[in-house]
Amino acid sequence: MSTPLPRPSYAVVLRVPHARRTFSAALVGRLSYGTVSLALMLSLTRSTGSYAVAGLVMALFGATSVFLSPYRASLVDRHGPRRALLPMALLYAALLCVLAAVCRRPGTSEAVLAVTAGLAGACTPPLGPTMRAVWAELLPDRLLLQRAYSVDGVAEELLFVSGPLLVGGIVAVASPVVGVVLSAVLVAVGTLAFVTSPATAALRPAGRAKSDGPAPGRGGPGQGRALLQPVVVAAAVGVSVSAVDLLVVAFAGERGLGDGTVAWVLAALSVGSAVGGLVNGAVAWSSPTRARLPFFAAGVGLCLAAAGLAPGLGTLVLAVMCTGLFVAPALTTAYLIADESVAPGFRVRAGAWCNTAVNAGMSAGAAVVGLLVERLPLPVCFAAAGAVAAAAALVPGHRRGSARRAGKGAQSSSESSELPEPSSSASSSEL
Repeated sequence: MSTPLPRPSYAVVLRVPHARRTFSAALVGRLSYGTVSLALMLSLTRSTGSYAVAGLVMALFGATSVFLSPYRASLVDRHGPRRALLPMALLYAALLCVLAAVCRRPGTSEAVLAVTAGLAGACTPPLGPTMRAVWAELLPDRLLLQRAYSVDGVAEELLFVSGPLLVGGIVAVASPVVGVVLSAVLVAVGTLAFVTSPATAALRPAGRAKSDGPAPGRGGPGQGRALLQPVVVAAAVGVSVSAVDLLVVAFAGERGLGDGTVAWVLAALSVGSAVGGLVNGAVAWSSPTRARLPFFAAGVGLCLAAAGLAPGLGTLVLAVMCTGLFVAPALTTAYLIADESVAPGFRVRAGAWCNTAVNAGMSAGAAVVGLLVERLPLPVCFAAAGAVAAAAALVPGHRRGSARRAGKGAQSSSESSELPEPSSSASSSEL
């Protein structure tokens, strides 16, 4: 759809035709995910008067959203964003409005709340994976795509920081159900603008596969093996990052630092991740993505383990910030590998598998670390959380084309299904 542009940079990425419009629309829709969790939790607690019920309903909402994500992404791949994404978003928005309405009535049946929340989560539109597929369509140049994924990841992180702040401002002057309705409006308006963009229209439906075999351009065992490394690393990073929240709370509690210090430490993690993501996107790496991913995963693990040895708040902030420097690069690289591991018609679901892995890892990490903190010394808990990411660095990478080449005999390099890696030997480029 576009030709490779000189001097790859973030500015060049955003000057690609239709990029700013499409990306802005996707961010509006994705801001809904930054606002809905807190707004819905506050609405449920006020409606039911029970933290247990609110937590259970939110868990159901999150579970259906996370674990059905690959299926929803497959619908986008098969039918295209306009036919699949827009109906999902409108149904999701409608169900959020229903949730807001029932939360306004105290005494609503817990079963009604749970079923409505579960259905809403099941309809969550995969805007993030679809936007990354659009980036891949807009930017065949791998250096530009690396920068696009980096700025996408940093922007997404900022949405999850600004979303709760926006809800906090709303609840100061109105009911939290207003935040739920706002989430519905954001996802509906953002998705409508997104799917009507010419760039989104370039994503052509893959159609339903005629067979389960690994036919050229279709899924198969080769694609599954190629996705193993990025999915495992994404899940492990999710485990490690989610552990930081509880571990920092425990650290502050042991030293009587107060809850206010926790926010500063977690902010350091976000700042480190944003800086790391931007720097990673600006570097013209000479090594392939599959060689870089273990390095980033190991960096997360080692820095997090070192944070457990921090003697005070200052060193903890520094260690957590260093951990963040590797988080966004690890996830961005995982998405890049997922994109290059599959045929174009499978890009959305490949990205969704990485998304699902991150979210599932975060849920599992919070639960497991909560048990460990009560039983083991805090430095050991930090080390255990870091070990998960470090262990993921040992997962070998498999290329998508290897299985087919083995079955067909030797092929020329021009027939390889792999997308080319950046060939520049320069160490960095402009931001």
